[in-house]
Amino acid sequence: MSGSGLEKKERRYPMMIIEAITVILLVVGCFFFLAGTLGLLRFPDLFTRLHALTNADNLGLGFIAAGMALHFGSPWTAIKIFLIWLLTLLSSATSSYLIARFRREENNPKNGKEG
Repeated sequence: MSGSGLEKKERRYPMMIIEAITVILLVVGCFFFLAGTLGLLRFPDLFTRLHALTNADNLGLGFIAAGMALHFGSPWTAIKIFLIWLLTLLSSATSSYLIARFRREENNPKNGKEG
């Protein structure tokens, strides 16, 4: 009888390790989201705000995606989470580029001149 209880404990340890790693990844991801939000609120101009927000949020989402992929444990779910993260990386970079470009052109109009 005690042998079956020991086997259950031995099988439980790898799950505890995976759960601990998952929690650590989620907490680190939340920390990066918080850092990006503080950068958005504290930095002086649009360009530094965009830089802080996109970098920190992309990294935070990467940690959260890794934690969720570990939590679910399915390879197909992990692939879907990775693809969602990849799509978010691309859209975040593109939207930040377009916002920064619009602001730069707004501040420095060419007035029909080349260069």
